Amino acid sequence: MRLIFTSLVSHGHLYPLLPLAVAARDAGHEVLFATGDEMLPVVEKAGLAVETAGFGQREAFATILGPDARPSAADAPPESFYPVIGEVFGNVLPRRFVADLTPLFERHRPDLVVYESGNAGGAIAARLAGIPAIGHGFGRFSPGEIIDVINGRLADYAAEVGFAGVDLQSFGDPVVDICPESVQSPDFLAGANRIPLRPVGWSEPGDLPAGVAGRDKSRPLIYLTLGTAFGDEDVLKRAIGGLARIDADVVVAAGPTVDPAGLGDVPGNVRVEAWVPQADLLPHVDLVVHHGGSGTTLGAFGAGLPQLVLPQGADQFTNAEAVVTAGVGAQLIGGDATADAIHERARELLTGDAVRGAARKLAEEVAAMPSPAEVARRLPEFAG
Repeated sequence: MRLIFTSLVSHGHLYPLLPLAVAARDAGHEVLFATGDEMLPVVEKAGLAVETAGFGQREAFATILGPDARPSAADAPPESFYPVIGEVFGNVLPRRFVADLTPLFERHRPDLVVYESGNAGGAIAARLAGIPAIGHGFGRFSPGEIIDVINGRLADYAAEVGFAGVDLQSFGDPVVDICPESVQSPDFLAGANRIPLRPVGWSEPGDLPAGVAGRDKSRPLIYLTLGTAFGDEDVLKRAIGGLARIDADVVVAAGPTVDPAGLGDVPGNVRVEAWVPQADLLPHVDLVVHHGGSGTTLGAFGAGLPQLVLPQGADQFTNAEAVVTAGVGAQLIGGDATADAIHERARELLTGDAVRGAARKLAEEVAAMPSPAEVARRLPEFAG
C-alpha cells in the first residue's frame, strides 16, 4: 500500500507522526513524507522518503506582516494578534499545502493520506483528489477562542473549494489520537472517530548529557525546557535560579530560539545544552519543568513524571490546565512564574506522593494504548 504522511513544518507537529510512519514502512508499506524543506533532514534521518510540500510558519507570517516583522504578544493584548494567526493557519498555510500536495498526489497516487491534524491543507488536498485520508493528532485537542478564529477563516477557504459545512475538527475522517483518553478534550471525544495510538517520543539520534546515564539516583534530576518555538531567555533564567536552589541536578535544553551563552554563568548543579534527545532523557528524570508543548507534556505522561508547566503560548495553556486537572502537576503563568515560586512548586512536586501516584497511573494508561506497529497493521482498513 502507498502512503503519504504530511505535517506542518515544525518539530512539534512533525515528530508525533514519525513513529507511525516508520512502523508503516517496517510493515512493508511504501511510505512518503511530505513537509517543508526545513524539516526534510529530520524525516530522512528516520529513513523515510521525502518530498517538499508547504512552507514554515515564519514564511507564512511574513506573507502577511512582511519579512522583517517580529510580532510579539508582549507588544499588545494577545487577542489583537488572533486575526493574523487565523489568516496564517486558516488560509495561508492550507492554500500552500493544497497547491503543493495536489500535483504530488497526482504523481504518486497514494492509497491513503495521513495528515497531521494541524495541517488542514493535507485534509483538503486529499478530499479534492478523492483519496481516502485519516488525521493524526499531535497532542491534546484544545478548543478555545484562537481555534475558533482559525476555524472561521478555514471555513471560508473550505467553502471556496467546495466543502462548505465540513467538520473542521476532523473533516469527517478517522483521527489517530495520541492523547490518553482521560486527559483528552471531552468535546473532541464526543464527536471523533478515534484511533488510539500510544504517544511514542521521537528524538533525533544523540548522546545524553554527560553524567546522566550513570548518575547517583538518590539525587533528583530535573529537566527544564521551553521547547523549540517559544523559548524565552528571561523565563529560563528565572527557572534556573529557582531550580538551582533545590538539592538536585538540573539539565536545561535551551532550544533553537535561545542562545545558551545568553543564560550566563549557571550554578554547578545546572547543565545547559542547546539540545537533548528528550525521549531518551525522560526515563532518567524525576521532574519536568516545561512550557506545556504537546510533545513534552505527553512524553512526561508516558514516563510517569510530575510536571511544572510554565505556558508561553498556543495550546500550552490548555495543556497546563489538563496537567493540573489530572493531578500530575502544577502551573505558573506569566508574572506568577518567579524564581521563588518555581523553587517552591518544584520542591513540592518532587516530594508529593499524590502527584507521583497520579503520574504513575497516567503512565499505565499510556502503556496500555495500541503501539505504532499495531496501528500500522490497521491502516489498510482505512484505504477503502
